[in-house]
Amino acid sequence: MRLVFMGTPQAAVPTLERLIADGHQIAAVYSQPDRPSGRGQRLTASAVKEAALQHGIDVRQPAKIKTDEAFEEFKALGADAAIVVAYGRILPERWLTAFPLGAINVHFSLLPKYRGAAPV
Repeated sequence: MRLVFMGTPQAAVPTLERLIADGHQIAAVYSQPDRPSGRGQRLTASAVKEAALQHGIDVRQPAKIKTDEAFEEFKALGADAAIVVAYGRILPERWLTAFPLGAINVHFSLLPKYRGAAPV
């Protein structure tokens, strides 16, 4: 199956790795933009970005996802579905329905009761 994976932290990496191991074609990986980290405030890539690059997968890091341009790039990937694991942003409805099989969001707690950035 042709998939787009969306995730950012280390906790999302095992899902990406499993999708790859199971033979799914990852059209692209979306992750949050690199952020300053540490004393020197050096730009640091997310764990998901690093994992994707190790597998030679195209990484997208749009600063804004609510633009027509970002959506058209996403839709043009022609995936069957999107898999979202701790991406870090609430996706607009049109992103969730862009592909024939829609999107699957993996969340680490019950929704909506335990929503938020640190649900567990």
